[in-house]
Amino acid sequence: MSIALGLVVGFLAVRFLAVAGRDTVRAPVLMRTNHRGISVPVVGGVLLVAAALAVEAVRATAGALGLGDRPGQNLARTLVLFACFGFGLLGLIDDLLGTDADRGFTGHLRALVRGRVTTGVLKLVGGGGIALVLTAAPGFVAGKRLLADALLIALAANLGNLLDRAPGRTIKVSLLAYAPLVVVAGTGAVGIAVAPVMGAAVGLLPDDLRERIMLGDTGANLLGGVLGLTTVLTVGRGVRTGVLVALIALNVLAEVTSFSRVIERVPPLRALDRWGRGPRRRMAPGRGRARPGT
Repeated sequence: MSIALGLVVGFLAVRFLAVAGRDTVRAPVLMRTNHRGISVPVVGGVLLVAAALAVEAVRATAGALGLGDRPGQNLARTLVLFACFGFGLLGLIDDLLGTDADRGFTGHLRALVRGRVTTGVLKLVGGGGIALVLTAAPGFVAGKRLLADALLIALAANLGNLLDRAPGRTIKVSLLAYAPLVVVAGTGAVGIAVAPVMGAAVGLLPDDLRERIMLGDTGANLLGGVLGLTTVLTVGRGVRTGVLVALIALNVLAEVTSFSRVIERVPPLRALDRWGRGPRRRMAPGRGRARPGT
């Protein structure tokens, strides 16, 4: 499977699931009120996971029949699918059970000190565990590097969630981040493994922009985690260190300011952020989506 084919297959898979399941996704448990007071199903991430699973199931079957990689030969595909399920599950827990009571790292840590485990704490701990498993799986890595790469993946997943404050924003940023990664990954195993996930993200973008669905923590965490994993598996140590520093800075910055306010004050960022939305769907400075996550 080529990267282009992977993108197309992922796009078609998620569009089929979105259309075929249009009644199911509007189940009351999945409905949330967005920033404009509209009830929207928070199912974007669930559709991403389902699309990734469907594509991998077909690829595994084809491989067993002698078409493409034989089952078990492409570790990258297994790692990407595990990242989708792992980060997606943590996000889904927050989508369904999280509240506005505690926000940001500091809010969730304060709750933990008081003896209360929030869904945000579960995401912090669980995300770190998933990142460690993903980092260690490709082979032996020195202790400090393993921890640094795991931190990169976990912070990338969290940043995806922090950006999900406006329709389409996280998907747009994810696609921009994916552009250089797909060049570096080329036609190798990692590039081919990630392509269906990003193709599915493209397939969800119109519905996210038009507020027909919410990506949710499920999808935002998933996209950030997959891109973090792609970075770890494809770029050199020096670049990974630079990316890690940038992710630390952005995650810390989110504790003291609003990305939405920054975006509104910078014309090019504001134009990109608003692209694809109708005039009535524009965000006011500092406004968030239905419920901010960690």
